[in-house]
Amino acid sequence: MSGSLEDTLGFWSVSLRSVKDRIRPLFTQDRVADSAGLFLDGLLGAEQRKTGWMRAEAAGDPGPWRQQAILGRGRWDADALRDIVRDYALEALADDDAVLVIDETGFLKQGKASCGVARQYTGSAGKITNCQIGVFACYVSRHSHAFIDRALYLPKAWTDDAFRLASAHVPEGTGFATKPALAMAMIERAVAAQTPFGWVAAASVYGVGSLEMLLRRRGKGYVLGVKADHRFNSWGKPRPVGGTAQSIAGGLEPSDWQRLSCGEGTKGPRLHDWAYLELADLDAAEYSDNRTGPWTRGLLVRRHIADGELAFFTTWCPAGTGIETLVRVEGHRWAIEDSFETAKNELGLDHNETRSWHGWHRHVSLVMLAFAMLATIRHHLNRQTPQKTLQWARRWTPPPHP
Repeated sequence: MSGSLEDTLGFWSVSLRSVKDRIRPLFTQDRVADSAGLFLDGLLGAEQRKTGWMRAEAAGDPGPWRQQAILGRGRWDADALRDIVRDYALEALADDDAVLVIDETGFLKQGKASCGVARQYTGSAGKITNCQIGVFACYVSRHSHAFIDRALYLPKAWTDDAFRLASAHVPEGTGFATKPALAMAMIERAVAAQTPFGWVAAASVYGVGSLEMLLRRRGKGYVLGVKADHRFNSWGKPRPVGGTAQSIAGGLEPSDWQRLSCGEGTKGPRLHDWAYLELADLDAAEYSDNRTGPWTRGLLVRRHIADGELAFFTTWCPAGTGIETLVRVEGHRWAIEDSFETAKNELGLDHNETRSWHGWHRHVSLVMLAFAMLATIRHHLNRQTPQKTLQWARRWTPPPHP
């Protein structure tokens, strides 16, 4: 593209000004809105650590107090910002066949005061450790991907302790919610906002029971991870199937497996062996007011090529949907893993220094906005020059908001 550097810089400047204008109504005072804009500049800047002192130095402030006030002392609604992020991302990324990916990530912490912190398992560290857990919804379409929702998980040790809740400024009435319940609330918010998506993908911690029924009622297809001991049974199909996912997979024939790519990775196609069994055809109208016709309940099995490790997924899709489509949907879960890595390494997702409920949601929502801005810029640039990337732009410190 002729003049691509100048065009990209110009598009960056316009995009940054646009997102700052969008969030300005959240703040009752211009100086607070300006501080929020500088906070966003700091997240997008070149500093490796996005701490209050680092952001303050980049903004030319003598100390981190203005930055900290945005997360703590100020009065503004982080959920309103979450909705702004969603609507902004959808302007560029919306697609009726998009996949809403649900997953979680851990935030390692010292001490016991940070809201929701506890000794709990996080895949980020691969072990039980002292951390917070955030559950996220990532919107993944053919255009790109961006976070559109988030929630801080509160263990029962927190929700059963009124003093800890009050000390961390958790809103009154907030009770214990499982991770699947947090995921269901995100899906309901997306549906209520008329977010276009056709599928939901999630790991095994989210994959059974109420979440399945919710998605059937909402007319959404799904590929949801389940554990090896999850039971499946077929009916009305020529090939009878019954037993645990593990035992069913053990009885598959070599001809049942296909080697397919679930998407492009950093080293090329992500190839695995896959098997798909249709279990039953059901009338979607039994569950949903906006869907009719036969939909198929199925079992999808993934086998790692190198070591034969198996993973299992319960599926729900329009009858006739091929295995290639289901594999593609499951493969979209990689996008949220990539998003967590990018947001932590480049945008300071895990650099939040506040301890309160509001501080966590405000910090995370601002990072989501920065991520959505990058996704939007990348999408528009790729439409013009697909071979270009935005790696350099992530490391370029934007000019201050005029």
